[in-house]
Amino acid sequence: MSILSRRQWLQNASGGMGAIALAGILAEQARSEPRDPMAPRPGHFPAKADRVIFLYSTGGVSQVDTFDPKPELTKRHGQTITAMRWLNKPGKFERFLVKSRFAFEKRGKSGIPTSELFPHIGSVIDELCVLNAMVADSDSHDKGTLAAHTGSAQFTRPSVGSWVSYGLGTLNHNLPSFMVLAPKAPYAGAQTWGADFLPGCHQGTHVVPGPDPLPHVRRPASAGPLQKMELGLLARLNQGHQASRAADQALEARIRSFETAFGMQAAAPEAFDLSRESTETLRLYGLEPGTTSGFGWQCLVARRLAERGVRFLELIDVGSSSSENWDSHGNMADHIPLAKKIDQPIAALITDLKRRGMLDSTLVVWTTEFGRTPFNATKDHPGREHHNLVFTSWMAGGGVKAGVTHGKSDELGIFPAEGQVHTHDLHATMLHLLGLDHERLTFRHAGRDYRLTDVAGEVVKPVLG
Repeated sequence: MSILSRRQWLQNASGGMGAIALAGILAEQARSEPRDPMAPRPGHFPAKADRVIFLYSTGGVSQVDTFDPKPELTKRHGQTITAMRWLNKPGKFERFLVKSRFAFEKRGKSGIPTSELFPHIGSVIDELCVLNAMVADSDSHDKGTLAAHTGSAQFTRPSVGSWVSYGLGTLNHNLPSFMVLAPKAPYAGAQTWGADFLPGCHQGTHVVPGPDPLPHVRRPASAGPLQKMELGLLARLNQGHQASRAADQALEARIRSFETAFGMQAAAPEAFDLSRESTETLRLYGLEPGTTSGFGWQCLVARRLAERGVRFLELIDVGSSSSENWDSHGNMADHIPLAKKIDQPIAALITDLKRRGMLDSTLVVWTTEFGRTPFNATKDHPGREHHNLVFTSWMAGGGVKAGVTHGKSDELGIFPAEGQVHTHDLHATMLHLLGLDHERLTFRHAGRDYRLTDVAGEVVKPVLG
């Protein structure tokens, strides 16, 4: 007896009812996807922002040492408390309160307290909306990183950038709609920018800083016309093959990837050419002429790509080794060089976007996977452990209120006291500012409708401008 294909089996089973159901599903899926899956399309309602620049600091930045000062913690330094939950371990733990070693100052007209770690960001604090009552589902690096990017701490899901690309398409067919500028992947690996079950064309394009950030993209001068003819023939063959397979998303993604790659050969080298920037602009970002790496390079390239229509840009703040991230278990002094690396570039990015008239339409988001404990296992311990029960993130531009703080933690920085914002809420708010309803932006997969915020998430309306 020969082995039947799934389609043959469905045709024969139950009088062909299975095939009818399958045809209906495929037809619905084909109708839901445009012929060009990257075609720009409107959101569910008018948007405040056209694009997102997502700044991600790997390792868990301490909230009580950056944007959430705790005078009571300083006063009670060395005292013991009972921690009911620590590092996902059940039971009670006696811990010693540990004050911050960094001074805070109220900065700007808004008077938002900012740590001495961030003097440059403090100079643009009036552009920020600081979220001091963030919570996340996990205090594990891998799971926390996955949740910060995909909304799921347990399972692989599409990245927020992929959802934005899927929902809105691209503004520039010669560049990917979702690009990731990072020396390497953070915890959880490349799945942080993966498309998972969404069409593959919505996956993030990873750009590694260096002399040749996109190898093999530059178009040979002599190959232009011939290459265009070859790609045209390939496209016609693929499209003819696809005509009988209307819902073959993998093939559609492959066709689109060839088209984007061809366009990138001309567009990408120009976008990454910082020699076109003025000396003053390079200095603003802390760059010397010829620089091809560093977080300043990532921020300036992000501004250039945003200008050229890239819809979602992620800049990952991660070093070449595990000791070069914000996971400061041993000593909070590790935060000093890490903050110095990103402080001036981030302030420059916000300044540059504003003076170019881009900040109002560009949503800038800074976050990390979780915060750090205001206590430790031994008295006067110089480090802090993982803490997902409250931490700090911030947003700027793109339709959010400027110069405000939303939410606050308790007097010791252990739990939210008011204005709690879950990761799902942050994602819902980001989509809302882009004109997307997080409950309506769905994709049918494995028999159910999936969304970035799963079955949760609320738009944080008090931060909307």
